[in-house]
Amino acid sequence: MERCGWATLSDPLYLHYHDREWGVPLRDERRLFELLCLEGAQAGLSWRTILHRREGYRRAFLGFDPERIADLSDEDLSRLREDPGIVRNRQKILSVRSNAQALCAMRARGEDFAEFLWSFVGGSPEVHHYAALSEVPARTAASDALSRALRERGFSFVGSTICYAFMEAAGLVMDHLVGCYRYGELVGGQ
Repeated sequence: MERCGWATLSDPLYLHYHDREWGVPLRDERRLFELLCLEGAQAGLSWRTILHRREGYRRAFLGFDPERIADLSDEDLSRLREDPGIVRNRQKILSVRSNAQALCAMRARGEDFAEFLWSFVGGSPEVHHYAALSEVPARTAASDALSRALRERGFSFVGSTICYAFMEAAGLVMDHLVGCYRYGELVGGQ
């Protein structure tokens, strides 16, 4: 089975992620919020590092329940700096709470987080037809716009490159390479 060039590790968890999760369109708010926070945690690290700590993040950040995370105290967050199940970078830990607070503020204004995110691609996956990893951009005009809009709403660790990686992972953009077996499964007859 041919896969995208980045999915070459013999790590079963990493391959499962490529084969079953990456690029599958997500519309569930909590899963989108989790993925956005995890992509931010990845900054400067490998996705494999974060993927192997995902369960630790889910435990530490209360299943990524935005309301519960928004209420975490500074002391709660300080304790998380001792948690070996997550990346213990202070700014990245604080960003999860500030992102939860930003999401809760969006809800209070009547903004639907999933609809907001999907609006940057017109509501349906933007399908690309890349044959090689070298063709895949690190950022686009859409990820630039999403990054700006998230920052305006109070989110952090949401630079354009992070946003593009998020858009790929959440299926907003289809960047499985055309030779990857998942491309055919997810794109079908398009």
